Amino acid sequence: MIALISFLLVILVSIIIVRIGAVALEMTGLSRDVAAFQAQSAFSGTGFTTSESEYVVSHPVRRKIIRILIFLGSAGITSAIATLVLTFIGKSGEEAKQTFILLLGGLMALYLFVRSKWIDKMMRKIIRRALNKFFPSLKIYDYNQLLGISRGYSIAQIKVKKNSWLANKTLRELQLDKEGVLVLGIYRKVGEKEVYLGAPSGDTKIVPGDLIVLYGPEDVLLNLSKRVKGIKGRIEHEEAVEKAKLRAMQEEMELEGE
Repeated sequence: MIALISFLLVILVSIIIVRIGAVALEMTGLSRDVAAFQAQSAFSGTGFTTSESEYVVSHPVRRKIIRILIFLGSAGITSAIATLVLTFIGKSGEEAKQTFILLLGGLMALYLFVRSKWIDKMMRKIIRRALNKFFPSLKIYDYNQLLGISRGYSIAQIKVKKNSWLANKTLRELQLDKEGVLVLGIYRKVGEKEVYLGAPSGDTKIVPGDLIVLYGPEDVLLNLSKRVKGIKGRIEHEEAVEKAKLRAMQEEMELEGE
């Protein structure tokens, strides 16, 4: 009976550890589903080969969480197997049958425990509060992931030259949004100072010497950095707008496919 209780306790502790790991990963910016899967995968040592795992191993805080889960998982699974074997050693057929029934009952209780939305909500609240208190550094968001940096999008800084297609035009005139590009900010030299214009409006004029911070598809940003004023620059802009329309249609089709 002691071995059986020990086995069920090992399973219960394992469930709690995975929950803690999942909430910790979620606090670093992963979605709830991805965080839960990665925590379970790391703890069990199986299935940890998905594309989301790239976001984990490239993030120092997440990597530390995963390392702890793998370590605890290897110890927990070994202990569970050992106690499960001890549960049935040296018992008669009738005793083994009773133990098996108790084991099924205990596992069913643990299953209901895991599936309970109320318990899940309470556990998440307690775990999140404890992690916030003892590990405030967990709340570090991976902006590379949030901005889709690894999926063809990027952030770039472009120094505006006199012959640049961008020079001496307002953002409304440039219509960069139609190319799928957002202007996040502008660094401008004003006298001896460098001023930062965050989230500029359509009336903001780009002048030579500005350092503009842009977000958009990598290929578009690269083309934009080389684009010069004149007919050629206008044609490149129109081509980029058409490509942006096609890209938007493709992304919509991918979403509908999912």
